[in-house]
Amino acid sequence: MTSDRLLNALSHHATPCYYYDMDVLNQSLEQVQLHGIQKGYHVHFALKANHEPKILQHIQKAGLGADCVSGGEVQQALDHGFSPSKIAFAGVGKTDEEMILGLKNDLFCFNVESYEELLVLNNLASMLGKKARVALRLNPNVAVQTHKYITTGLHENKFGISDDELVEVLNYLPDAKAIDFLGVHFHIGSQITELSPFEQLCKKCNEYVRFIESKGLQVRVLNMGGGFGVDYENPDQAPYPDFKSFFEVFDRHLEVRENQEVHFELGRSIIAQAGSLITKVLYIKERTHKNFAVVDAGMTELIRPALYQAVHHIDKLTSDQDSKTSKNINVYDVVGPICESSDTFRTGIELETLKRGDVLAIRSAGAYGQVMKSRYNLRPDHPTLYSDEL
Repeated sequence: MTSDRLLNALSHHATPCYYYDMDVLNQSLEQVQLHGIQKGYHVHFALKANHEPKILQHIQKAGLGADCVSGGEVQQALDHGFSPSKIAFAGVGKTDEEMILGLKNDLFCFNVESYEELLVLNNLASMLGKKARVALRLNPNVAVQTHKYITTGLHENKFGISDDELVEVLNYLPDAKAIDFLGVHFHIGSQITELSPFEQLCKKCNEYVRFIESKGLQVRVLNMGGGFGVDYENPDQAPYPDFKSFFEVFDRHLEVRENQEVHFELGRSIIAQAGSLITKVLYIKERTHKNFAVVDAGMTELIRPALYQAVHHIDKLTSDQDSKTSKNINVYDVVGPICESSDTFRTGIELETLKRGDVLAIRSAGAYGQVMKSRYNLRPDHPTLYSDEL
């Protein structure tokens, strides 16, 4: 990442703050357009990854739709230019008020996660004189190698319609007069870096579609969800994941007929590498066995390391005038100011020798970073920086 203009901006801007490299975001969007949208695939950006207004407006102009998991996200998408016809509304616990918001705005699709939800949605749509377009979120029991908190496609998870429940749902659909059945929806997890789970998902989807159509229902939409991961260790070498290979999995293994649309809900893979959390060193605490670099950002700004044991690459942006030829390296635990031992960004990381006032960039924080900020300890909330505004 380019640091000179950013460091200049920080001379009159407080930290901690989020910074977005819009060139990196553009690279990612270009790859999605080239390998996905230009093939006829429909791609929705997952607002749960990032819902900053400028980011959303940029993504909407690139031709993507929106994937929302709350009424607040639906409203945010509407407010920032996304057409209702390109908004998919997912979520395992939609409230009546959220469903009504979606119905009144005639959203593209509700991804329904249970028989009970379908009953409520049909009743609300009937009361409003609306038709609710629906895809059934199915639970394909596909295992993925990721953190247990972001695995969503197993029978043990709370998400989706089980195989037993599916029969009950299919029997009910012909009588659901306010439901327009579109097709199927899946989401098997997040930060999936191997392609084999997506291949398994395609095969499971093919089986589900054949089963559903054997019951006399037409499947028009195949929503394959998202979950494609990024390289947190090498953000500069891998500013976006291999979208070409990702979409080719579905080219090869998903059975798609002429009357069917294929949809995706990508979030992290599009925005993660574009965002960094910028923080300053407050103190260096030297101990016998380790050195602590105490920074002004904490788990209140980026909770992923504390919650998921996530590992983010960290760059030192400032340089020492007297160390142009040789750089001294020290080992640090980079920690925040919150009164929790889990408020630690990295342990045992090698960095050029740090001092008070040095500026660090905690990389790959564009997804599930800013959206998960909290006001714990009544922490300050500083404005966001964008590369094209510096």
